[in-house]
Amino acid sequence: MEDSDFDFAKREILLRRVGHELLLQSGDSTSRVLPVKKISENEYQIRFENDFSFQPDSLVNITSRLLAKDQFATYYIVNVLNCSNSSVAYGYAISKNKKDDIVTCIGRRQPKSCYMINIKFKPAEITTAENKYFLGSLSFLVFAGIIFFKSVKPRKTLPEKQNKGIYTLGSALFDTTNRKLIISGNTIDLTGTETRVLLILASSPNKIIERSRLQKEIWEDDGVIVGRSLDMFISKLRKKLESDPNINIVVIRSKGYKLEIS
Repeated sequence: MEDSDFDFAKREILLRRVGHELLLQSGDSTSRVLPVKKISENEYQIRFENDFSFQPDSLVNITSRLLAKDQFATYYIVNVLNCSNSSVAYGYAISKNKKDDIVTCIGRRQPKSCYMINIKFKPAEITTAENKYFLGSLSFLVFAGIIFFKSVKPRKTLPEKQNKGIYTLGSALFDTTNRKLIISGNTIDLTGTETRVLLILASSPNKIIERSRLQKEIWEDDGVIVGRSLDMFISKLRKKLESDPNINIVVIRSKGYKLEIS
């Protein structure tokens, strides 16, 4: 327990350092970084005394460099929130396995405003018991093996450009490669079929996609198309997107579907 408390204390110091260096990067060397707030077991909030502006690539570099000193921070999600309404102004995900990083729009400087920075760490990384790490790793290998064997059946591949893309949908990030949605710091896993359906809709936002096109592109290689299958996957996607009020999949009667992004 003492080791765990020590690790948490070290993490809070690193997070305060993140805030300090971010203010320096913005040209502010006098205002204070407020005490780090622990929101939940694995999520922290960095708050500031005054408004400031920031360059996203500076924030990404600062967090990556400093949190590399935290041995348990192997995967975390950063969301910069507007103080007024807690909307996400900028967000990204960092992993020690660099191919899993999700970083976009780093060249666009954010305007001066009141910001809070929420950093959510992957829960399994907090434990210090070595046997738990071993069991966690073993479980992951079993899971990966199941996914591998389930993926043996060849499926229709998406265009290379899209298959590697990351889409911004409202305040959500849609990672097509890793089949994930990140909304308000929460990571939502998608199935392969859900990913393909959402990718087609996301490629033409606010435009009607014909039902027949979705059925053809998703199930063409299976040889059999079940009419209600598409409705089921659309329903599941709508539920996973419902936490972001800016996104909605609309049913256009007798035509198809439209991904509305406000």
